[in-house]
Amino acid sequence: MAQVPQTFFDALAVRTWCGLSLGALGRAREEIDAINVYPVADGDTGTNLYLTVESAAGAVEAVFAGYELGEEVPTLADAVRAMAHGALIGARGNSGTILAQLLRGMAHVLTEGEATHIDADRLRLALRHAADAARRAVAHPVEGTVLSVAAAAADAADVAEGDCGAVARAAYEGACEALAATPGQLAVLERAGVVDAGGRGLVAVLGALVEAFTGETPVAFGPDARAAGGVVHARVDAVSGARTESCAERAGGPAFEVIYLLEAEDAAVDRLRTRLDVLGDSLVMVGGDGLWNVHVHVDDAGAAVEAGVEAGRPHRIRITHFGAGDVHTGGARPPRERVQRAVVAVVPGEGLAGLYAEAGATTVLARPGEPPASGELVDAVRRANAREVVLLPNDADLRHTAAAAAEQVRAEGVRVALIPTRSAVQGISALAVHQPDRRFDEDVVQMTSAAGATRYAEVVFAERQSWTMAGICQAGDVLGLIDGDVAVIGSDVTATAETVLDRMLQAGGELVTLVLGDEAPDGVADRLEARVREAYLAVDTVVYRGGRQGAPLLIGVE
Repeated sequence: MAQVPQTFFDALAVRTWCGLSLGALGRAREEIDAINVYPVADGDTGTNLYLTVESAAGAVEAVFAGYELGEEVPTLADAVRAMAHGALIGARGNSGTILAQLLRGMAHVLTEGEATHIDADRLRLALRHAADAARRAVAHPVEGTVLSVAAAAADAADVAEGDCGAVARAAYEGACEALAATPGQLAVLERAGVVDAGGRGLVAVLGALVEAFTGETPVAFGPDARAAGGVVHARVDAVSGARTESCAERAGGPAFEVIYLLEAEDAAVDRLRTRLDVLGDSLVMVGGDGLWNVHVHVDDAGAAVEAGVEAGRPHRIRITHFGAGDVHTGGARPPRERVQRAVVAVVPGEGLAGLYAEAGATTVLARPGEPPASGELVDAVRRANAREVVLLPNDADLRHTAAAAAEQVRAEGVRVALIPTRSAVQGISALAVHQPDRRFDEDVVQMTSAAGATRYAEVVFAERQSWTMAGICQAGDVLGLIDGDVAVIGSDVTATAETVLDRMLQAGGELVTLVLGDEAPDGVADRLEARVREAYLAVDTVVYRGGRQGAPLLIGVE
């Protein structure tokens, strides 16, 4: 999208940059995944960078949304802090974590003085600080990686003359030259005939920065830039063989990737860095001000998490096993035969994930406070490996995320139907009538009808004092929400749930579905089942265990 050229960096430019970066990484994602051979040939660098920037862009959009009702606009500091924080909490993989630190390093300079905008001199300083901060975050920096590309971009920006657009273009061109040189710096890249995947992603992000300032999409320049452009594509076919070679070399390498956010003091983080460096490799720790993103490859994932517990409070823990037939064995998985139709569903807890999986669905786990990004839904659709996919977001707040994912996979030739389920219990109803052997349109209509005929409720704890449709609630109160609105305020989970269930069944119903979370009190299911038997004839009840689903209880009535 063309932008009006501007000579300075303000909040709107940050917003534009994030959006353009997301688009550039979306277009380059598969290419970057394909050339990913270092540090682990797991083919996900492009996806990880996309998800990291998606989180950053979402945080910036949230800041702008908060100002929409007033006349004021976000300050540069508001937008930059949101970008850096969003990238930090959403960082994925080795390259995504380094990119988060690059953005955080820029933010440190751009937020000084709370200026409404900055000029070219400050942008030069920001790019230099970003490159230095990223290098410090990596336990053992290696040349020929994204660190080299970032440093070259900063070097080129240092000597550039002109406005912000000229500085950004110089940084981009310096990054392209450094990217082309990465195979000569890292033997595994040279054998594969590719450039560094993380560096390729950074080139896309810097290209978006040029476009944000100038309104022009930069093109590859000069003969030395060909490896960052056409030659990369020409050499992708060589990667599969090189990946096998790389994996064979790393056969004794760590078996797990561990990533988590950590709330901890700086002194504890320093001790953790020393301990994790002994446990594994590819250690990157980024952040500050009490919040850190930790990434490491280890054989003992439990020890890496325990080290985090000793240092502070780890959360959003993700453990990926480089299991049999992948990066540490050198064996390729045989491709699965593509199925005709699949269901992909977002579920709020491990228990429901198991239930949905037993019914044949591909699941995306949404942990409390961690809604999945559109890239995760796209990955799930690809894992389903089907020509036709029914997508169940199971959350009203995920409607736009799911729509974006659906549009992306439609462009890949997959027929996708998005059923706007607002709760996991509506998804259960839809899945119950799913018949993959009938016509796609008919199946979607039946599933949509079943979901729409299911009223949903949840019983949760109030996090703070608030006005609701049922009155004022205090922190710690038990809230009963029916179809998304607070209908009951109470002090006891079981009693509140009983009141909610009575209100729902006043309009009729044939089947009650109860999904118990880990925080559900003992006996609540027995109490509710007894209430249904005593007061409502010919109404059946089914109970599931949802696990850590965020709400103590979900209720469906159909």
